[in-house]
Amino acid sequence: MSTERTFFMIKPDGVQRGLIGEIIGRVEKKGFKIIGSRMLRLDAELASRHYAEHQGKPFFEDLVHFITSGPVVALVLEGEDAVEVVRGMMGKTDPRASPPGTIRGDLGMTMSRNVVHGSDSAISAAREISLFFPENEIMVYKKDIDDWVYPQID
Repeated sequence: MSTERTFFMIKPDGVQRGLIGEIIGRVEKKGFKIIGSRMLRLDAELASRHYAEHQGKPFFEDLVHFITSGPVVALVLEGEDAVEVVRGMMGKTDPRASPPGTIRGDLGMTMSRNVVHGSDSAISAAREISLFFPENEIMVYKKDIDDWVYPQID
């Protein structure tokens, strides 16, 4: 296990449906620390950079249109194996194929309205975090509960 950071976004459908509190509550209850947070509306340029790996694919324009259609909540989460664990919490891209208990399984509606985005690797996390957060907006701090969530074995 290793402490790492990941990028996590509540998409416009999650914001519009009033799911911000529930989704953030899930990641906090799991034990992740929020070290960066902002609400913003992406412009086409930032959206295109965020989804750069999909440029040229038939669904790229739809992705950009959707993610720029309303405000999002961008977060930097920190915790043990954050990328892998958050991906598991999110569920599959298609909410209908996601098991109950996952964010997308419980809250997502369709492939194009699946409520959240999370980095798929540590490399993607670093790239996505740098797109949305200058380093001086990442808060490094210790929570007293950290020792209860991630006990140190002596």
